[in-house]
Amino acid sequence: QVQLVESGGGLVQAGGSLRLSCAPSGGSFSRFAMAWFRQAPGKEREFVSARSWNGVVNYYADSVKGRFTISRDGAKDTVYLQMNSLRPEDTAVYYCAKGRTILPGRNSHDYDSWGQGTQVTVSS
Repeated sequence: QVQLVESGGGLVQAGGSLRLSCAPSGGSFSRFAMAWFRQAPGKEREFVSARSWNGVVNYYADSVKGRFTISRDGAKDTVYLQMNSLRPEDTAVYYCAKGRTILPGRNSHDYDSWGQGTQVTVSS
């Protein structure tokens, strides 16, 4: 089963930007939908964004719409989450997930492989 490795998290001031990356290890996810979820302390994991395998269908949570962008570099087989205009409420551990099919979903059960997570902290 393909492993997912996230990177790019860190500490940023409110209004700043970060770009998260998710790359496969031991396989490829080029033919699957991909998504980003996040989990803040004391809260349940929540959906952030998802993308179909070909990028035709993209979903965003209302809380990040217009600020975050999901994309993929096919040559590098890497998925990105560009996060702009960050807010303190965006602070969470961000997880990359591989879909079970080519189409994205908004629920965690739509995904069968998860990365270890990368911490994003936004200071006010």
